[in-house]
Amino acid sequence: MIAISEAAKNDIKTIQNIVYKTWPITYGEILSEEQLQYMLDLFYSEEALTAQFDKKEQLFYLITEEKSTLGFIGIEHNYQDENITKIHKIYILPETQGKGIGKFAIEAIEKFALENSSASVILNVNRFNKALNFYEKIGFKIIDEVNIEIGKGYLMEDYVMIKKL
Repeated sequence: MIAISEAAKNDIKTIQNIVYKTWPITYGEILSEEQLQYMLDLFYSEEALTAQFDKKEQLFYLITEEKSTLGFIGIEHNYQDENITKIHKIYILPETQGKGIGKFAIEAIEKFALENSSASVILNVNRFNKALNFYEKIGFKIIDEVNIEIGKGYLMEDYVMIKKL
């Protein structure tokens, strides 16, 4: 049975393991090797993840089945002081994709969002990410296109998507 449980700082290695397996497949054809490594270091180094846990701006959850971790999510309620839940991170191991785990995770996020009085869920997705079709299929709509500077001349070229609850 698939379950979602809140992650703790001692789960950082597990989160990193998932990221290092998913990012090269997800972004390998979109980003240069240099940008990919820069972003992994920027967002997923032990220091970066520890800071994210300490600030508690995002809540991390692990997606598990029996004793196996299949993925993780990072969300923020009351995003920008509005009744919106922001999905900052959602990564499912490549070998488990296409089995309904992503949909299960989104449904759990929607449940958490409603429990926290959110009227919608929002996320950013790279404009060239194949997951865009998945998000559209489950009811997310593109509301904006943004270029976010992250340093060293790199951009995150994203769509902002929203789903009303």
